[in-house]
Amino acid sequence: MIEIGALLKAFIYFISSVLLYPVLFLLVILTLLIIVYAGSFLAEWLERFRMQKCPPQELPAMMKNGEPSTVFSHRVNQYIQMMHQAKDGNNSGEVAIENLLQEMTLKMWKSMDRLRILVRVAPSLGLIGTLIPMGTGLAALGQGDMTQLTTNLVIAFTTTVVGLAVGTLAFFFYTVKRRWIEEDVKNMEIATEMAMYDAERMEDEILSTTEN
Repeated sequence: MIEIGALLKAFIYFISSVLLYPVLFLLVILTLLIIVYAGSFLAEWLERFRMQKCPPQELPAMMKNGEPSTVFSHRVNQYIQMMHQAKDGNNSGEVAIENLLQEMTLKMWKSMDRLRILVRVAPSLGLIGTLIPMGTGLAALGQGDMTQLTTNLVIAFTTTVVGLAVGTLAFFFYTVKRRWIEEDVKNMEIATEMAMYDAERMEDEILSTTEN
């Protein structure tokens, strides 16, 4: 029984030691990812900062012509153009527009998955990267190896800082990005309702003309 217990402890210690370098590698990758995402976030923030302010009651009128507008983000402008193309080039325009809206909305929300993963994974990896060196550091302390203990403590605390920093930035980007997406989805839904209304009104006019 004692041999089995020692074997299990040695196996767990081996797994813990092996995981250290993959964890450090993943933290480096996540740090690079959050830096890249920070650049795209800044670009979108500048785009929205330069957008013209428009009263809510004037938004529907600006969506009718289907031309790009500085009032809306590039996603909304793209959707409006695609919606007008689907309405003009398809007999089942309402179904095509509804499907386009759902596809665009799903695509925007799916783009948030990476940030959501970073919010959860980065602090967890930081915690794992903290606990593994602490174990080996305590073992070094028992042997009186202060140099090894110092090295392990440095790794432990730096991984914690990096994991928490990446998670905090990802949460900030996720919160702001979610608000932007909600605003874009709202504008896209307004444009869709207007297109549906125009299509129904045209059908009524055609029916009334045919009956007369």
